[in-house]
Amino acid sequence: MSNRQPRKRNNDDDRPGIWKGYGKLVKLFRERAGMTQQVLADVVGYSIEQVSSIEQGRRPAKSAFTAAAEEVLQAGGVLVALQEEVDLAKLPAFFLDFALIEMGAVSRFEYEPVLIPGLLQTEEYAQAVFTGHCPPLEEEIIEQYVEARMERQKLLTRSPVVALSFIIGEQALRNPVGGPEVLAAQLHRLLKLTELRNVEIQVMPASTGFHPGLNGPMVLLETDEHRQVGYIESQGVGVVVTDAHKVSVCGLRYGKLRSQALNVEESVRLIERVAGEL
Repeated sequence: MSNRQPRKRNNDDDRPGIWKGYGKLVKLFRERAGMTQQVLADVVGYSIEQVSSIEQGRRPAKSAFTAAAEEVLQAGGVLVALQEEVDLAKLPAFFLDFALIEMGAVSRFEYEPVLIPGLLQTEEYAQAVFTGHCPPLEEEIIEQYVEARMERQKLLTRSPVVALSFIIGEQALRNPVGGPEVLAAQLHRLLKLTELRNVEIQVMPASTGFHPGLNGPMVLLETDEHRQVGYIESQGVGVVVTDAHKVSVCGLRYGKLRSQALNVEESVRLIERVAGEL
Protein backbone atom coordinates (compact mmCIF):
# COMPACT_ATOMS: atom_id res chain seq x y z
CA MET A 1 0.00 0.00 0.00
CA SER A 2 1.32 3.39 -0.75
CA ASN A 3 0.94 6.55 1.23
CA ARG A 4 -2.28 8.40 0.42
CA GLN A 5 -5.31 7.42 2.43
CA PRO A 6 -9.13 7.58 2.22
CA ARG A 7 -12.25 8.50 4.07
CA LYS A 8 -13.01 7.90 7.74
CA ARG A 9 -15.44 5.31 9.12
CA ASN A 10 -18.00 7.54 10.79
CA ASN A 11 -20.69 5.19 12.10
CA ASP A 12 -21.55 1.62 12.92
CA ASP A 13 -22.84 0.95 9.39
CA ASP A 14 -19.26 1.36 8.18
CA ARG A 15 -17.95 -1.39 10.43
CA PRO A 16 -16.43 -4.24 8.39
CA GLY A 17 -18.55 -7.38 8.61
CA ILE A 18 -15.56 -9.46 9.67
CA TRP A 19 -15.09 -7.24 12.77
CA LYS A 20 -18.73 -7.71 13.74
CA GLY A 21 -18.57 -11.47 13.12
CA TYR A 22 -15.34 -11.81 15.09
CA GLY A 23 -16.86 -9.83 17.96
CA LYS A 24 -19.93 -12.03 18.09
CA LEU A 25 -17.73 -15.10 18.33
CA VAL A 26 -15.71 -13.60 21.18
CA LYS A 27 -18.95 -12.87 23.02
CA LEU A 28 -20.21 -16.40 22.37
CA PHE A 29 -17.01 -18.03 23.63
CA ARG A 30 -16.90 -15.68 26.64
CA GLU A 31 -20.45 -16.46 27.68
CA ARG A 32 -19.86 -20.18 27.21
CA ALA A 33 -16.87 -19.85 29.51
CA GLY A 34 -19.07 -18.12 32.10
CA MET A 35 -17.03 -14.92 32.02
CA THR A 36 -18.13 -11.31 32.22
CA GLN A 37 -16.50 -8.70 30.01
CA GLN A 38 -14.64 -7.41 33.05
CA VAL A 39 -13.20 -10.83 33.87
CA LEU A 40 -12.06 -11.36 30.28
CA ALA A 41 -10.57 -7.86 30.20
CA ASP A 42 -8.62 -8.50 33.39
CA VAL A 43 -7.28 -11.83 32.15
CA VAL A 44 -6.10 -10.62 28.73
CA GLY A 45 -4.83 -7.26 29.98
CA TYR A 46 -7.37 -5.05 28.20
CA SER A 47 -9.85 -2.51 29.54
CA ILE A 48 -13.52 -3.43 29.69
CA GLU A 49 -14.19 -0.66 27.16
CA GLN A 50 -11.77 -2.27 24.70
CA VAL A 51 -13.32 -5.71 25.12
CA SER A 52 -16.78 -4.23 24.67
CA SER A 53 -15.68 -2.42 21.50
CA ILE A 54 -14.22 -5.63 20.05
CA GLU A 55 -17.36 -7.62 20.83
CA GLN A 56 -19.49 -4.96 19.17
CA GLY A 57 -17.24 -4.86 16.12
CA ARG A 58 -16.43 -1.21 16.67
CA ARG A 59 -12.68 -1.85 16.77
CA PRO A 60 -10.54 -4.66 15.33
CA ALA A 61 -8.79 -7.16 17.56
CA LYS A 62 -5.00 -7.15 17.51
CA SER A 63 -3.01 -10.36 17.24
CA ALA A 64 -2.06 -10.14 20.93
CA PHE A 65 -5.72 -10.03 21.98
CA THR A 66 -6.57 -12.95 19.72
CA ALA A 67 -3.73 -15.07 21.08
CA ALA A 68 -4.74 -14.37 24.68
CA ALA A 69 -8.47 -14.85 24.05
CA GLU A 70 -7.84 -18.14 22.23
CA GLU A 71 -6.12 -19.57 25.28
CA VAL A 72 -8.50 -18.17 27.90
CA LEU A 73 -11.71 -18.96 26.04
CA GLN A 74 -10.50 -22.25 24.51
CA ALA A 75 -11.70 -21.10 21.11
CA GLY A 76 -10.02 -23.96 19.27
CA GLY A 77 -8.22 -21.81 16.71
CA VAL A 78 -11.38 -20.12 15.43
CA LEU A 79 -10.28 -16.59 16.36
CA VAL A 80 -6.75 -17.13 15.02
CA ALA A 81 -8.23 -18.28 11.72
CA LEU A 82 -10.09 -14.97 11.43
CA GLN A 83 -7.21 -12.69 12.41
CA GLU A 84 -5.83 -12.23 8.90
CA GLU A 85 -9.25 -11.13 7.62
CA VAL A 86 -9.65 -8.81 10.61
CA ASP A 87 -6.31 -7.21 9.79
CA LEU A 88 -7.13 -6.85 6.10
CA ALA A 89 -10.33 -4.99 6.93
CA LYS A 90 -8.21 -2.25 8.55
CA LEU A 91 -6.98 -1.27 5.10
CA PRO A 92 -8.58 1.54 3.09
CA ALA A 93 -11.42 0.27 0.93
CA PHE A 94 -9.77 1.40 -2.31
CA PHE A 95 -6.65 -0.63 -1.55
CA LEU A 96 -8.27 -3.84 -0.34
CA ASP A 97 -8.63 -5.51 -3.75
CA PHE A 98 -4.93 -5.13 -4.46
CA ALA A 99 -3.98 -6.22 -0.93
CA LEU A 100 -5.85 -9.50 -1.47
CA ILE A 101 -3.97 -10.08 -4.74
CA GLU A 102 -0.69 -9.13 -3.06
CA MET A 103 -1.12 -11.92 -0.52
CA GLY A 104 -0.56 -14.45 -3.29
CA ALA A 105 2.41 -12.71 -4.92
CA VAL A 106 5.56 -14.57 -5.93
CA SER A 107 7.24 -11.35 -7.05
CA ARG A 108 6.54 -7.70 -6.42
CA PHE A 109 8.27 -4.63 -7.94
CA GLU A 110 7.58 -1.08 -6.77
CA TYR A 111 8.67 2.39 -7.81
CA GLU A 112 8.06 5.22 -5.34
CA PRO A 113 9.52 8.67 -6.14
CA VAL A 114 8.81 10.82 -3.07
CA LEU A 115 8.14 8.60 -0.04
CA ILE A 116 9.62 5.40 1.37
CA PRO A 117 7.42 2.51 0.13
CA GLY A 118 4.89 1.33 2.69
CA LEU A 119 6.32 -2.19 2.90
CA LEU A 120 9.67 -0.72 4.00
CA GLN A 121 8.44 1.92 6.44
CA THR A 122 9.15 2.00 10.15
CA GLU A 123 6.13 2.33 12.41
CA GLU A 124 7.12 5.92 13.27
CA TYR A 125 7.49 6.89 9.61
CA ALA A 126 4.11 5.35 8.77
CA GLN A 127 2.57 7.18 11.73
CA ALA A 128 3.91 10.47 10.37
CA VAL A 129 2.55 9.75 6.89
CA PHE A 130 -0.97 9.01 8.12
CA THR A 131 -0.93 11.86 10.64
CA GLY A 132 -0.23 14.26 7.79
CA HIS A 133 -3.26 13.12 5.81
CA CYS A 134 -5.55 15.85 4.45
CA PRO A 135 -8.33 16.01 5.54
CA PRO A 136 -7.17 14.85 8.99
CA LEU A 137 -7.92 11.29 10.06
CA GLU A 138 -9.24 10.31 13.47
CA GLU A 139 -6.63 8.89 15.83
CA GLU A 140 -8.35 5.50 15.81
CA ILE A 141 -8.19 5.33 12.01
CA ILE A 142 -4.51 6.31 12.01
CA GLU A 143 -3.80 3.55 14.50
CA GLN A 144 -5.63 1.00 12.34
CA TYR A 145 -3.82 2.03 9.17
CA VAL A 146 -0.43 1.84 10.86
CA GLU A 147 -1.25 -1.61 12.26
CA ALA A 148 -2.38 -2.80 8.85
CA ARG A 149 0.79 -1.52 7.21
CA MET A 150 2.98 -3.28 9.76
CA GLU A 151 1.02 -6.53 9.25
CA ARG A 152 1.53 -6.32 5.48
CA GLN A 153 5.28 -6.22 6.02
CA LYS A 154 5.15 -9.94 6.78
CA LEU A 155 5.45 -10.23 3.00
CA LEU A 156 9.14 -9.34 3.36
CA THR A 157 9.95 -12.53 5.24
CA ARG A 158 7.09 -14.78 4.22
CA SER A 159 7.49 -18.39 3.21
CA PRO A 160 7.34 -19.18 0.34
CA VAL A 161 9.78 -16.38 -0.38
CA VAL A 162 8.59 -13.41 -2.44
CA ALA A 163 11.08 -11.73 -4.80
CA LEU A 164 10.90 -8.02 -3.98
CA SER A 165 12.36 -5.06 -5.83
CA PHE A 166 12.06 -1.41 -4.82
CA ILE A 167 13.22 1.69 -6.66
CA ILE A 168 13.09 4.76 -4.46
CA GLY A 169 13.58 8.35 -5.58
CA GLU A 170 16.51 10.11 -3.91
CA GLN A 171 14.06 12.79 -2.79
CA ALA A 172 12.39 10.21 -0.53
CA LEU A 173 15.72 9.63 1.25
CA ARG A 174 16.08 13.32 2.03
CA ASN A 175 12.49 14.28 2.84
CA PRO A 176 12.38 14.48 6.68
CA VAL A 177 8.97 12.88 7.13
CA GLY A 178 8.35 12.80 10.88
CA GLY A 179 11.54 14.77 11.54
CA PRO A 180 15.27 14.01 11.25
CA GLU A 181 15.29 11.29 13.91
CA VAL A 182 12.42 9.39 12.31
CA LEU A 183 14.07 9.69 8.90
CA ALA A 184 17.43 8.52 10.25
CA ALA A 185 15.80 5.43 11.78
CA GLN A 186 13.99 4.83 8.51
CA LEU A 187 17.21 4.95 6.48
CA HIS A 188 18.89 2.52 8.86
CA ARG A 189 15.93 0.19 8.41
CA LEU A 190 16.41 0.34 4.64
CA LEU A 191 20.04 -0.66 5.08
CA LYS A 192 19.01 -3.56 7.31
CA LEU A 193 16.44 -4.74 4.77
CA THR A 194 19.04 -4.85 2.01
CA GLU A 195 20.55 -7.79 3.90
CA LEU A 196 17.51 -9.91 3.05
CA ARG A 197 18.35 -12.09 0.07
CA ASN A 198 14.90 -11.60 -1.51
CA VAL A 199 14.91 -7.79 -1.24
CA GLU A 200 16.61 -5.43 -3.70
CA ILE A 201 16.58 -1.68 -3.09
CA GLN A 202 17.77 0.77 -5.72
CA VAL A 203 17.83 4.55 -5.62
CA MET A 204 16.93 6.79 -8.54
CA PRO A 205 19.33 9.76 -8.34
CA ALA A 206 17.82 13.21 -8.37
CA SER A 207 20.25 14.13 -11.14
CA THR A 208 18.96 11.54 -13.60
CA GLY A 209 16.80 13.96 -15.54
CA PHE A 210 13.82 12.59 -17.47
CA HIS A 211 12.89 8.98 -16.84
CA PRO A 212 9.68 6.89 -17.11
CA GLY A 213 9.02 7.16 -13.37
CA LEU A 214 8.18 10.84 -13.61
CA ASN A 215 4.63 9.76 -14.45
CA GLY A 216 4.25 8.59 -10.86
CA PRO A 217 4.56 5.56 -8.57
CA MET A 218 3.56 2.05 -9.59
CA VAL A 219 3.58 -1.54 -8.39
CA LEU A 220 3.91 -4.67 -10.51
CA LEU A 221 3.44 -8.17 -9.21
CA GLU A 222 3.14 -11.74 -10.37
CA THR A 223 0.67 -13.99 -8.58
CA ASP A 224 1.21 -17.62 -7.67
CA GLU A 225 -0.92 -18.39 -10.73
CA HIS A 226 1.66 -16.47 -12.84
CA ARG A 227 -0.77 -13.67 -13.57
CA GLN A 228 0.76 -10.21 -14.08
CA VAL A 229 -0.99 -7.38 -12.25
CA GLY A 230 -0.24 -3.69 -11.84
CA TYR A 231 -1.37 -1.15 -9.28
CA ILE A 232 -1.44 2.64 -9.64
CA GLU A 233 -2.37 5.00 -6.81
CA SER A 234 -2.61 8.76 -6.48
CA GLN A 235 -4.58 11.17 -4.28
CA GLY A 236 -6.50 8.44 -2.49
CA VAL A 237 -7.55 6.65 -5.67
CA GLY A 238 -6.14 3.20 -6.38
CA VAL A 239 -6.52 1.24 -9.61
CA VAL A 240 -5.72 -2.43 -10.12
CA VAL A 241 -4.40 -2.88 -13.67
CA THR A 242 -5.14 -6.25 -15.29
CA ASP A 243 -5.21 -5.38 -19.00
CA ALA A 244 -2.29 -7.34 -20.49
CA HIS A 245 -1.11 -4.49 -22.74
CA LYS A 246 -1.15 -1.90 -19.95
CA VAL A 247 0.63 -4.23 -17.54
CA SER A 248 3.23 -4.92 -20.23
CA VAL A 249 3.84 -1.18 -20.68
CA CYS A 250 4.34 -0.80 -16.92
CA GLY A 251 6.78 -3.70 -17.03
CA LEU A 252 8.80 -2.05 -19.78
CA ARG A 253 8.89 1.19 -17.82
CA TYR A 254 10.01 -0.57 -14.66
CA GLY A 255 12.77 -2.32 -16.56
CA LYS A 256 13.96 1.04 -17.86
CA LEU A 257 13.87 2.47 -14.34
CA ARG A 258 16.05 -0.38 -13.04
CA SER A 259 18.62 0.34 -15.72
CA GLN A 260 18.69 4.07 -14.92
CA ALA A 261 18.75 3.75 -11.12
CA LEU A 262 21.89 3.17 -9.09
CA ASN A 263 22.73 -0.50 -8.68
CA VAL A 264 22.20 -2.17 -5.31
CA GLU A 265 25.72 -1.54 -4.00
CA GLU A 266 25.76 2.10 -5.14
CA SER A 267 22.32 2.58 -3.60
CA VAL A 268 23.50 1.25 -0.24
CA ARG A 269 26.41 3.70 -0.27
CA LEU A 270 24.09 6.62 -1.05
CA ILE A 271 21.65 5.65 1.72
CA GLU A 272 24.58 5.39 4.16
CA ARG A 273 25.84 8.81 3.08
CA VAL A 274 22.44 10.49 3.48
CA ALA A 275 21.92 8.79 6.88
CA GLY A 276 25.33 10.07 7.97
CA GLU A 277 24.32 13.62 7.14
CA LEU A 278 21.40 13.57 9.59
